[in-house]
Amino acid sequence: MSIIHRTTVTPTKLEHLTSWLPQQPWYLGSADQQPVLSKSGGFRLDDPEGEVGIEFLVATDVSGDLPVSYHVPLSYRGAPLEGAEQGLIGTSAHGVLGPRWIYDGTHDPVLVAQLLALLQGRAVPQAQSLNDTPDPTVTVHFSGTSIPAGIVPSTVTHGPDGSRLTVAPAGSAPALHPAVHVTRVLEPGGASPAHASGHVTAGWRSPDGGEHRGVFAALHVTGS
Repeated sequence: MSIIHRTTVTPTKLEHLTSWLPQQPWYLGSADQQPVLSKSGGFRLDDPEGEVGIEFLVATDVSGDLPVSYHVPLSYRGAPLEGAEQGLIGTSAHGVLGPRWIYDGTHDPVLVAQLLALLQGRAVPQAQSLNDTPDPTVTVHFSGTSIPAGIVPSTVTHGPDGSRLTVAPAGSAPALHPAVHVTRVLEPGGASPAHASGHVTAGWRSPDGGEHRGVFAALHVTGS
């Protein structure tokens, strides 16, 4: 079970994201435009080992003509993750836990494994800001081929339409090719992604207080 500490984090994750977001291929603003961000939704997952913090954050940017809500999976670690330098967003000082390394979670095998478990109904989404509290507003639809638990490191591809994670579950047949598409720019609406074996839908708030729901991630499995 992850524990939410009421303490200071310096710099904050939104401060890190302010400089990190414009460097991403799915950022809708100009490269020299500084986002104006607020936390507007999300949820957490537990690391079974209790070592890695896992959060699926929605950050809304109001710097442009229209607000844009970005989905950023984040992992929090007490030491650097070897081989994940390209996924490092920044480091912060946590008032209770000390130094924390903050990663784009698509590069963290612990987050990817738990996201895969969530997409198959094997993990319980947790409230973003409460301890030991499931979040029933996060819904999972799964109707595909079951993927064995455990993965080896995934291949991550980022593009204008989001992030694609090609994963290799432990013990799977070589002909089985699972991939997870992570939505980065959230769009209201809960339509099922085409040809998906499963998907996760969750909510966020717009700056005017409106409530929205959309697909955060989808699982695609090809082969047998």
